[in-house]
Amino acid sequence: MFIIEILKAIAQGIVEGITEWLPVSSTGHILLLDAVWKMNASEAFFDVFKVVIQLGAIFAVVVLYFHKLNPFSPKKSAVEKKGTWVLWSKVLVASIPAAIAGLALDDLIDGVLSTPVVIAAALIVYGIAFIVMESRKNRTAKVETVEDITYKHAFGIGAFQMLALIPGTSRSGSTILGASLLGTSRTAAAEFSFFMAIPVMLGASGLKLVKALFLDGVTFSGEEWILLAVATVVSFVVSLIVIRGLMAFIKKHSFGPFGWYRIVLGAVVLGCVALGWL
Repeated sequence: MFIIEILKAIAQGIVEGITEWLPVSSTGHILLLDAVWKMNASEAFFDVFKVVIQLGAIFAVVVLYFHKLNPFSPKKSAVEKKGTWVLWSKVLVASIPAAIAGLALDDLIDGVLSTPVVIAAALIVYGIAFIVMESRKNRTAKVETVEDITYKHAFGIGAFQMLALIPGTSRSGSTILGASLLGTSRTAAAEFSFFMAIPVMLGASGLKLVKALFLDGVTFSGEEWILLAVATVVSFVVSLIVIRGLMAFIKKHSFGPFGWYRIVLGAVVLGCVALGWL
């Protein structure tokens, strides 16, 4: 029977690796997958699991953008190293709103908002928002690269990231949507969203582990730790592929298709709820 649980962990890792970077809500998809194919684990474990497997996705960003994000690279000039530190400072500024809101609303999100109806509503609302945004005829980018993002601009994108605390919204979706509305190009919006994920996910994962293991006194079995490790590794491998694919896609296409996907999925979820399947 443990083999079945391993397969569920692999499936969750695949879902995380795909949906973390696409503007379609990774948490929403993980919760929906668990509703359909539930892991045989405690609620306390799954509460930690769905957040900590994001560490694999984070590591994929670090690997793919290591040179760009590394301020100590010997291949960079003094000016380039300074530019990298400036980029990190902007990422940290953008992380402030979500960090404050996350600490304050963590229990509310897990206890009240993690429901199929909330997820479906968020999927549909933000799906419509993406379609409306991409339908603007005179859409021009004032900010072409991540280096052009100002501190004020970064904080504004961070404010949009707070919306991702609602399951079904999508962290990448809210930040990309916010950055685009603030005049950022698709590629710069996606890249900055990737970089913002590093401190946010590290903080969220650390918070979950500390609360569960040290404050709540929760203990996980050896098998549960194996499931967590498997899903994390799978999310890392899948993220490597998806990030490359997304960057290639948005150079030639808009985010419109993701908006339609969100609306269709949200409608399907509401239909399943109405029929009593979720």
